[in-house]
Amino acid sequence: MKRFFLACMFAALLCGGGANARTRTFRTDYFKIEVDGRGYIVGMWNRADGSRNFSPADRPSPLLALYDEDVKRYYYPQHAEYARGRYRLEYGNGSVATVRLEEKSRYLKLTLEALENREGVGSVQWGNYYTDIDNLVGEIIGVARDTSAAVNYAIGVLALDDNTIGGEAHYTSDTGWGGYIVHTPDAETHPLPLTLHEGDMFTLGGDGHNDVAFYNRREPYFRMMYGNSAGVDCNGRIDIRYVSRDRRKGKMIYSPEGVPVFVNNEPNHLLRQDVPGADYIGSSIALWGAPDDKALMHVIREVVLAEGLPYPTVRGRWVKDPTSFEPDVWVSGGGYDSIASYTRQMGLHGVHAYDLGFLRPDRGNGGYIDGKNHERKPLRMASGNLSHREYADLLARDSIILGRTTITNSMAPGTKDCSPVPSDSVCIQHRRFLTADISAEDTLIYIDDPTYLDEIACWEAHDKDLNMVRIGKELIHYLGVTTAPPYRLLNVTRGYWNTVPAEHRAGDAVDKMQVTVGWGYAGLVPNLELQDEIGRWYAATAAQCGVGMYDLDGQEFLFHSGFGTYSVKRFFRSVFERAREYGLRDLRFTGATLSEGSWHYQSVWNVGGGLNIYDVDKRVWGSTTSQGKDLRDVTYANFFPSSFGVNFPIGENSTVEQYEHIEATAVGYGATYFLRINQNDVEKCPHKYGIFNVIRTWERARRADAFPTHIKRLLQDPALSWRLEEGADGNSWTLWQMEGGEKIRSFELHGNR
Repeated sequence: MKRFFLACMFAALLCGGGANARTRTFRTDYFKIEVDGRGYIVGMWNRADGSRNFSPADRPSPLLALYDEDVKRYYYPQHAEYARGRYRLEYGNGSVATVRLEEKSRYLKLTLEALENREGVGSVQWGNYYTDIDNLVGEIIGVARDTSAAVNYAIGVLALDDNTIGGEAHYTSDTGWGGYIVHTPDAETHPLPLTLHEGDMFTLGGDGHNDVAFYNRREPYFRMMYGNSAGVDCNGRIDIRYVSRDRRKGKMIYSPEGVPVFVNNEPNHLLRQDVPGADYIGSSIALWGAPDDKALMHVIREVVLAEGLPYPTVRGRWVKDPTSFEPDVWVSGGGYDSIASYTRQMGLHGVHAYDLGFLRPDRGNGGYIDGKNHERKPLRMASGNLSHREYADLLARDSIILGRTTITNSMAPGTKDCSPVPSDSVCIQHRRFLTADISAEDTLIYIDDPTYLDEIACWEAHDKDLNMVRIGKELIHYLGVTTAPPYRLLNVTRGYWNTVPAEHRAGDAVDKMQVTVGWGYAGLVPNLELQDEIGRWYAATAAQCGVGMYDLDGQEFLFHSGFGTYSVKRFFRSVFERAREYGLRDLRFTGATLSEGSWHYQSVWNVGGGLNIYDVDKRVWGSTTSQGKDLRDVTYANFFPSSFGVNFPIGENSTVEQYEHIEATAVGYGATYFLRINQNDVEKCPHKYGIFNVIRTWERARRADAFPTHIKRLLQDPALSWRLEEGADGNSWTLWQMEGGEKIRSFELHGNR
């Protein structure tokens, strides 16, 4: 009897003490987890096949970790008690977290309801949630995927609020690694050389200026990373992590942390602004597991709808639904007479007016980019030039939308918030103060503190022309600062960017401006509140001028305020909420990058183009750089449409067979693209109508969901050639495999939508 009592007591101690600390099981339709008495996930199973535990025995996963940003230390749960749907998690620093855990049909919902003794805890981190999956890493949305027929399973996380973002807490600038890692998706097919190891990190290529040159590693085991929501360990196993911060008080950060450092892209110090009301209490995530082929449409979509996450649609379908993917027309050459007709004949629904140049956000025009009465007519047609509003209305007759390229949130010289009167709501890196009065002509500007003012402009390219401070309503350019007192700015130019030189008094604020980059992107970066207003300007422009699609060039500027994807989410939310107030259909977005913050809102990512992305003659993803391979792997792993970028201009040498291959590959990989169209070149093409018909036929079949998975895999093979013919009923197709111009076998396809 005594031995029995001691054995029971020892077992209780191992469990962390008491019945409340035992291992507990939580389930969804497709997923089961076990949480031990410390508050760690020790089991993850596919409920349809419980033979494999996806949770590594050597790496259990904390439900929630705490992070002290000042001492740079994580705290992990040491004891857990579960009652009435909530976990009480105790930590070594004395903190106690209350986490609600709800079992939904397709996901587990975790919410931080309270944190006692929170002093010093600047961030909370969900996870890391470790898996033994080593196939596809979805670093943008946080997913570990095994797409093999034998396993066919994925485990992932989605943030359920804007202040919970993908990443790890110790990256306080909310960026994280952004270069290459070593990770093979299949060790048998693509084994690592002896000199490389899983998880090794490498910088991007190039000199830090040319973004195309970033992509310089063609081997399949070099994986470009575009986010920090998931990563791999030294064994190639994938883990998932999300973070939420107390943003109510600003903080000095070194931004961006983790991004590969070039000579032209060293991080800068930045004092991040206060964000009232943005705290980690209330942070919430959805943790899910599902068969990989059901994950997007049966689980992620369910989470999005049930939790009220952004759910933009295009022609009635969710923008993540693969049957909604299709190319858009990208106009060059300046003529628009036949563009609408071409687009209609191809069965496409977007015309992007890239040849009009950058559209610079300017709140001063209230969204009337052609004037209050649409008096400017930038779209050239032989029958008479048209305004944006007029051309958008013309396109709308055929359910086609008009798109423009912008410089995102960059406030360019000459716009309302930049010059000649700069806004008080510009994002600032640092605030210093004058120590002496200055006249409107003085170039000797004395300040109280030189710390960090030797850093040039923004981390992105460090453009010397953009190195400036603001005093009052005057922008002042400078280069350098003295290192000994009395401290003063060097190489000063007053009244920069056509602002007005003025007298300033000792004690006036000297604000170092946060800026973008040079060339056509030059501008000031707004603070979060002004950025919200710029987002509303996008909606106003759509309402007043009919623009329904935006290409956000310089999209990375949304990170420049130091808030990572929290800033991105705020921006897009401001656009979409105001657009709803106008009664607009959901706007479509592409841009220069893709992030956890834009994943829900952004419909495509038609960045780059030409031979860098896809070479139709060699049938390879990027023949001049690895950009095509890199971006294809990023998008595919993150349940996002891949892209050929701006590509495949129709000209006098274009053939029908080329576009059969382009469309087959697009369907096979779930890719979109901007079809480059110059109407003068199109008219020289003897096969233009045949090409139009090819694109229309393939895109109609794609929208009808006529391609089963095994056919899509065949279409990915560049060695095979195809022809698609539509049946008389309009909902069936015959797919022919071609060889030497002859039909050698066929597949009968039927629409499912």
